[in-house]
Amino acid sequence: MTTDLPHFRYHPDPIASGSVRESAETCACCGRSTGWIYTASFYTAQNVNGRLCPWCIADGSAAERFEGEFIDAYGLDGISEETLMEVTRRTPGFHTWQDPYWLVHCNDAAAFIGEVGYAELAAHPEALDQLRLDLRMGGWHDASRLENFLTHLGQGANAMLFRCTVCGTRLAYADAS
Repeated sequence: MTTDLPHFRYHPDPIASGSVRESAETCACCGRSTGWIYTASFYTAQNVNGRLCPWCIADGSAAERFEGEFIDAYGLDGISEETLMEVTRRTPGFHTWQDPYWLVHCNDAAAFIGEVGYAELAAHPEALDQLRLDLRMGGWHDASRLENFLTHLGQGANAMLFRCTVCGTRLAYADAS
């Protein structure tokens, strides 16, 4: 059983986020039982019989073999083609109610930190302010309803927290069922 997971620059702790968990399952790509298995989405037109190991994600073999992606390119504007391929084809995705998307800051993909509620988000005021502004621009014009929604994150709706890989700024978007 292997214990040292590959490093994912844009998803530094896939175990904490729940995207990778311990498992005796065999990887659908390499056929090995590595002790770890990927649990979030993989988008492909092919029929994949089973789950994938983190190593087949990291080296791109799973995306290549099954002609798929772990995250959609939506929102990944202004980054290099190399970074786009790393995020969509060699980085574990994460669990969401709605279609997940990756945030960008300083012309680079941000690192996914995890799903958080209001208390965790409030510890990063720049992320909370950015989310508040994004929601206002998205149509939340009633300030009291917006603040009520934000303070109840973690109770049916969550924030997806990211960290800029260049400047360290925290960013977030809301995800609800």
